[in-house]
Amino acid sequence: MEKFTKLTGIAAPLDMINIDTDMIIPKQFLKTIKRTGLGKSVFFEMRFDDNGDENPDFVLNQPAYRNAEILVAGDNFGCGSSREHAPWAILDFGIRCVISTSFADIFYNNCFKNGILPIKLPQEDVDKLMDDARRGANATVTVDLQAQEITGPDGGCITFDIDPFRKHCLINGLDDIGLTMEKADKITAFEAQTKAERPWL
Repeated sequence: MEKFTKLTGIAAPLDMINIDTDMIIPKQFLKTIKRTGLGKSVFFEMRFDDNGDENPDFVLNQPAYRNAEILVAGDNFGCGSSREHAPWAILDFGIRCVISTSFADIFYNNCFKNGILPIKLPQEDVDKLMDDARRGANATVTVDLQAQEITGPDGGCITFDIDPFRKHCLINGLDDIGLTMEKADKITAFEAQTKAERPWL
């Protein structure tokens, strides 16, 4: 998993509440178990019309936000079914951080396991970042995970809370497999001991 330490990028404003996982990645795109290739279908029904043409009004189709790496969204982001394809699609599109007042629990947990930083903030802070994001290409925001700070385009700073263990995992690029491999020496020693003590297994 890619490490997350400090991210400076364009923030896109998605001022909608209750964005569910089917809106993030519709069910017809769930046939793969690969984590790549889903970015082209993220927010599919909002990004494209019935003919497959881009909807120019959707924020991520607008030139200023095509390369957005941060998403500032409304309340209850990632609600709905518990599909891990949702964070896969967001990450494959290029978004590494989602900021909202609240997230659905399963989506929130899946973000950390896939290298995305979900940040919960009070409504007034989200409103300020949403205003910053509406500046388009000038909406450069820096998210410093080590310092737990978000710096806006005018230099204003917002602090955020995060669980220390999840912070450790993101900074070091550790998913569940990575955490297990940190104990590779102990696992190898245990297997060798077990083989010596129980050769019939």
